[in-house]
Amino acid sequence: MDEFLSEREQIERIKQWWHENGWFLLAGMAIAVLGYYGYYRYQEYRDTRAEEAAALYMELEGAVEDDRAGVEELLTRLRAEHPNSPYTQQASLLVASEYLVSDTARAVQELRSVMESSADPGLALIARSRLARVLAYQERYDEALAVLVIDDAGQFAARLNEIEGDIHAAKGEIDAARSAYTQALTASGAQAIDRNFVQMKLNDLEPASRPAEPAEAAQ
Repeated sequence: MDEFLSEREQIERIKQWWHENGWFLLAGMAIAVLGYYGYYRYQEYRDTRAEEAAALYMELEGAVEDDRAGVEELLTRLRAEHPNSPYTQQASLLVASEYLVSDTARAVQELRSVMESSADPGLALIARSRLARVLAYQERYDEALAVLVIDDAGQFAARLNEIEGDIHAAKGEIDAARSAYTQALTASGAQAIDRNFVQMKLNDLEPASRPAEPAEAAQ
């Protein structure tokens, strides 16, 4: 009998606890379900947005050769509707390539925009390297060298060193060009550049400048 009463007491205690605290469990389960549903819906939203941005980019890519007005409209839409999408940054790079000859100032504008605003470090560094090339093409050498200054270029270090060497060589700064080319051959990402071509450019530089000999030695 005592054992039976003990079991009944336990059941009553469970019922009492459930009466007092059961809503916590139900609320917790509801929150968990809603959280999962919300996360699922958010992922679905992100996927849909990415698909929309991709579609606009593909449309822009198809129009870039013969429909400049259409390109401008699509680029405007991408920036307005998908400002943080990698597709918007890619579109800016594509437009910069298209305008490189016909409107170099616009190309510089697009490249600088990607370099400064892209959340993707890789895209930002691609824009940086291309911008330096374009500025060097315009003979804006000091601006180009300033663009190449960055704390950590990662796997782009060798590429940026090579561009720096090209700019110094164009300026006639042979020792600086030699230093930059030499660094390019051993810097991070050296496997991604044409090392034979860099070595050829290094070999084609004038001999290193030598200090002037004393007058007595010259005699």
